[in-house]
Amino acid sequence: MTDPRIVFAGTPEFALASLNALVKADCNVVAVYTQPDRPAGRGRKLTASPVKRFATEKGIAVLQPKSLRDADAASELAALQPDVMIVAAYGLILPQNVLDIPRYGCVNVHASLLPRWRGAAPIQAAILAADEMTGVCLMCMTAGLDCGPVYSCESINIGAEESAGELHDRLAALGGELLVADLPKILAGKMTAREQDESLACYAPKIEKQDALIDWSLTADECHRHIRAYNPAPGAYFFAAGDTAARIKVWQASLLPDVSAVPGTILQYNADGIVVACAQGGLRLEVLQAPGKRRAPAHEFVAQIDLRQ
Repeated sequence: MTDPRIVFAGTPEFALASLNALVKADCNVVAVYTQPDRPAGRGRKLTASPVKRFATEKGIAVLQPKSLRDADAASELAALQPDVMIVAAYGLILPQNVLDIPRYGCVNVHASLLPRWRGAAPIQAAILAADEMTGVCLMCMTAGLDCGPVYSCESINIGAEESAGELHDRLAALGGELLVADLPKILAGKMTAREQDESLACYAPKIEKQDALIDWSLTADECHRHIRAYNPAPGAYFFAAGDTAARIKVWQASLLPDVSAVPGTILQYNADGIVVACAQGGLRLEVLQAPGKRRAPAHEFVAQIDLRQ
């Protein structure tokens, strides 16, 4: 097929990497779908998504329906006469009548090795579960949640100290590379999608702020993964001396396997660092943030606030 008509649907930075890869490869992206502008920042000003900003700079038509379930939205997509629709972290459900519009269907760029970690937060889930490896997949979309047959996958190792933000950036770039490499094969019928093994499916639900609360009764390794998984959003946290108004975020920590004390006990709190006991072992808290303050290394943080009071 020469110069297939591509419609792209995505919203955040993860999606932007795939759209950027398509544009750099001179693919014929005829339109971009992204979620409506949302209030952001302290002023709650309406803000365009990363995908919208990029598409606008490149002169690509942008559409922002609140839903794809109504007839007008489907008709608008059909009028674009897409050969394929590429979807990456779009955030809106595509009903079956929309999935049926592109000549060669809809291809999703997903940040896990399906069927492991379907759902909204596969990157965080992989870190929390102590997975040694993750990756990206190109999936033929169906009406179910990330359960369509898979065209191809590319895997990478997860670093022992890697945060979700760092892993996100590597997976986003990898997704763009895989998309550009394999999309021509998919459209040419040279790549067959394989059905997923339902018995291996895992679900990674949307993250809520309360999920990021650190539970010191877990092992040090589990607490360490927790901190990595929720960096940068929403940020792992605990409350200072039981004060629910003083939410302390922890951005970086290191393992201390030989520590033994009641979980949650602060064993050290000085310019040399902050050490907290867990169920097995402990953590040295290295970068923290008090409410209304900037992130600070431990030696600066202890001068701002005393968590032992």
